[in-house]
Amino acid sequence: MPDSMSEQLQRDMVCEGLLECFHGLKQLDKRVFQELVQTETPLTIDEIADEVDRERSTAYRAVQRLLQAGFIQKEQVNYDQGGYYHVYRPTDPEKVADDMQRMLNDWYAKMGQLIQEFEDKYEQAETSSPAAES
Repeated sequence: MPDSMSEQLQRDMVCEGLLECFHGLKQLDKRVFQELVQTETPLTIDEIADEVDRERSTAYRAVQRLLQAGFIQKEQVNYDQGGYYHVYRPTDPEKVADDMQRMLNDWYAKMGQLIQEFEDKYEQAETSSPAAES
């Protein structure tokens, strides 16, 4: 395999890891996301279900998880004679990356706070307990 393909596979694997780590997405969610990225036009739930060969309700749940994670967007399309339907498309990758960076920064700040609380708690316990006599 040429280096460029190998490097691309490694990047894809890392990205899939990010999708799982940051958002707890499932394999089906990743397949739905890939279908939406690869298509030129937004897709309906029925089209998504057909593409991933799943029941409509199963595809709908995957779409809901992707919407909640911010990876895709829902758009309303109106019929001329009234009524509407929804289509789904990927969110701008820069926005998704910014959101993941923000989540990472928030996590890092929270871990720093927890580490400081841990240190303060056990430092106080050490200074307040009587020294053992020998």
